[in-house]
Amino acid sequence: MSGRGKKVDEAPGERPGAKAPGSGRRKSLAKAEEQSRGSADVEAPAEAKKKPEQKKKAEEKKNADNKARRGAQPRDTRPPASSEPLCAFNDQPCTAKSAEGKKVPRSPPKKGNSMDDDPARILQDTLEKLKIRKNQKSEATKCVNDIQDAINKHVKASLGWCKRIQVLKTGSHYENVKICECDEFDVMLAVSVERVDIQPFGEDGAFYSVAMKRHQKHPLDRFLNEDKTIRASEMLKEFRDKVKEAAAKLPYVTVDRKKQGCPAVTLQVKKDDLLISLDFVLGLEVHSSSWPPFTVDGFKIDNWLSKKVKTDLKRKPYYLVSKYEGRGTREQNGVIAKDAWRISFSHVEKEILKNHGHSKTCCETRPCCRKQCLKLLKYLVQRLKEKYPKEAAKLCSYHAKTTLLHACANRVEDSEWAADQLSHCFQLLLHDFEEHLRKQQLPNFFVPSHNLLKSAGIDKKSCNLLADYIEYERNNSFPLFR
Repeated sequence: MSGRGKKVDEAPGERPGAKAPGSGRRKSLAKAEEQSRGSADVEAPAEAKKKPEQKKKAEEKKNADNKARRGAQPRDTRPPASSEPLCAFNDQPCTAKSAEGKKVPRSPPKKGNSMDDDPARILQDTLEKLKIRKNQKSEATKCVNDIQDAINKHVKASLGWCKRIQVLKTGSHYENVKICECDEFDVMLAVSVERVDIQPFGEDGAFYSVAMKRHQKHPLDRFLNEDKTIRASEMLKEFRDKVKEAAAKLPYVTVDRKKQGCPAVTLQVKKDDLLISLDFVLGLEVHSSSWPPFTVDGFKIDNWLSKKVKTDLKRKPYYLVSKYEGRGTREQNGVIAKDAWRISFSHVEKEILKNHGHSKTCCETRPCCRKQCLKLLKYLVQRLKEKYPKEAAKLCSYHAKTTLLHACANRVEDSEWAADQLSHCFQLLLHDFEEHLRKQQLPNFFVPSHNLLKSAGIDKKSCNLLADYIEYERNNSFPLFR
């Protein structure tokens, strides 16, 4: 019996030595549970400390991920401005930026162009800015008319040769293409002459000497040389003196100093809120059966305004103003430069811009954008002169007007200048202007042999730079207009 082992207590109803079903498993589970409770009791304080820290780190990671998904801007990795050349247009590096250097938009881009980059909208907004208030225009016009009457009256009374002087109002104000402010006016006071001999002074047909033919006594006889040519410089001196005398009686008017080669006597008007520059120009009104030979290949309006209009306009007198280029002492055929006269067709330009349509009803039934395009081009010239004073110093609004006249003669139909096609028409006009600059060739509309760009002294380098600036403007929705 002893070899079978010790007797153990057994549960009632159980066989001796037999284990209750599942007792081993229950013991294992109980032991595991006890160990688990004990382990939890030991580790609970440490876990309690770790959870807030882990939660905080998780929140930070989540916020960082969300920020990245929303498009947080990366650090600017572009090189310093000094490490690479700058673009002439916007002072930014000319080299392309890498993809990593670009800013990521905070929200998806909207479909279509932004209103800020819509050329048509920009041009319309610019035209609104260029409009002149009606009351300002009215006040300025009245002021100028009063001054003109005073000057004209004094000059006629003081100079015998000015008794029959004619007043010709020219320039952008009277052509209705003035922009921004009513601050500039041009008035020509012209002496009528007949039976004169007009000879070119120079090779481009823009300047002339004027000699009296055999005639009866004329008020200008006192200004004649032995060869009967008129001494323009002496006429201009007397004229200037009398304008200064008349201006001295007007308390709000001063006279600018004379500029070499300038035909105008310039008055500065400061009256109330008005600041006006008023040019009085001495001229000759030439009555002749024809315009000078240099004009034969110019004034090409046959297909635009009609041959009849061209014939009618050429029957009118043309004008010569006392102006010369270069040194006034330069001599040609016995005539010195300061006694030369420059041909002017400002009266014809005024008539053309007033009646500018291929059809007589242009702008009555359907408006065109010819004048709007000219205003925009004049404004661009003004902004270029402000932005690039060195290259654009000698550029002027007359270059813009001449470009438009050539464009109208080439694109004659009114439908090609429809008002709702302003953006397209202006782009074409700018392209024309670019081509003239790149070729350094802008012919006078009336005298094709007269190159306005070279005559103004704009060199080839400046022409190319100006063309580049204009190309940049039209390809980038006109930054100078904004």
